[in-house]
Formats: sequence, structure tokens, C-alpha cells
Amino acid sequence: MNAVLHPSNSRGHANHGWLQSYHSFSFANYYNPEMMGYKALRVINDDYIAPSQGFGTHPHQDMEIITVPLRGSLKHKDTMGNETIIRHGEVQLMSAGTGVYHSEYNHSADEDVNMLQIWVLPKKKRIEPRYGQKKFIAQERKNKLQLVISPDGRDDSIEINQDAFFWLSDLDAGQSLDYQLKLKANGLYAFVIDGEIEIAGHKLNTRDALGIDEFEQVTIRANKDTQLLLIEVPEA
Repeated sequence: MNAVLHPSNSRGHANHGWLQSYHSFSFANYYNPEMMGYKALRVINDDYIAPSQGFGTHPHQDMEIITVPLRGSLKHKDTMGNETIIRHGEVQLMSAGTGVYHSEYNHSADEDVNMLQIWVLPKKKRIEPRYGQKKFIAQERKNKLQLVISPDGRDDSIEINQDAFFWLSDLDAGQSLDYQLKLKANGLYAFVIDGEIEIAGHKLNTRDALGIDEFEQVTIRANKDTQLLLIEVPEA
């Protein structure tokens, strides 16, 4: 088993006034040659957006873009004709493909919104852009894994243009679960949204992450009540 630890305090930080962003990997003005991504995973931005503020209309191409609101909600509009609100408890995925423009704003005029925005390199380039958004019931990930993104949309997950799987889990303190890779050549990136876990001989706290590969199964144990995101991804 190979493992690479990414402590939360190693992340880049950008203060734009209306936006506080913590970058797990090199992004925009934050550049770290040792933090360029994990396999096909290229971006995990932990964004805090001020009330009624956000990202104006801008383009993307040939990238799988996943948005997970951790607190609050976002107002989304794109050139595919989607105009919607993405709320806490939902997951959004855009396959940018040949090109799409979109905007995203904090839907609240009173409170900050906190979201994870995640980019994964696509399996196929130049596909027709597509959009997915779904609410996932929190009880269905209590002390177990809840599949939210997969290559084929299995188990009511959102389909991604990549051999990647995204899972959410809410673990009570003292609970554990085993993760078995879906595809042998993939790696697993564990990101602790909140709490504390032990995995592959490492202790991870809130916003810490660990990438591991060359394994078949790994045990994850929660030392505290924990919210966890697991991302299984292939090589770029």
C-alpha cells in the first residue's frame, strides 16, 4: 500500500474578501509543485462565500465538476438551460465536455455558504455537456457508505464521465467500515469533512486527507462522530 498524507494546514489559502478558499491542490494563484492533484483528481476547493456573492458567468471545458454544499445553498445557472438552487444535502455534477458557461452565487442574503468544489479529469474528452443534481438522504449513510457518484449512475447515483466513485458517510464514534476498491487500478482519496478517523495507520482530523493505492480493502474507524467523503479515482 502506498499512502500520501495531506494535512488540512498544508492547504493553500486565498482571501478575496467575499470568498475564503482553501485549496487542497494547486489552483489559481496558489501553486505547489508537490500538490498538483491525486491521480485524476485535480481540485478540491473548500469555499466560504459571503451572502449574495459568488462566481460570475465563466467557462469550463473537458472537466468533471462536482459541487457539494456543506452549509447553505447556491444559485446556479448555465448555458445548458439549467437554473436551479443547490442545497445542503444535495450533490451537483457538470460534465463540461465541449464547453459550458455557468455562474454560482450564495442563495442567502444573510449567511455564508460553505461548499466543496471538486474537479476530476474526464475519461472521454469533447463529449456533449451534461448536468446532474440529486438530493441524498442523510440517514442512508449513517454508519455506512452512500454512493453519490459513479461511472454508470448505479444505485441512484449521479453519472460521471470517469471511472470514479464518490461516497459519503456519517460515522458515529467507535464505528468502523471496510472499503474495497471497485476497480483494482484505482486509488482512494479520503477527505474528512468533520471529525476524526484512523485509516491505513494514519489519524485524520477535520479537513485532513489521505490518498492510498495498491490495496484491495482498507478499514476506516471513527474516533469521533465523523462526516467523511471518499473518492475512488483512476490514474490521470
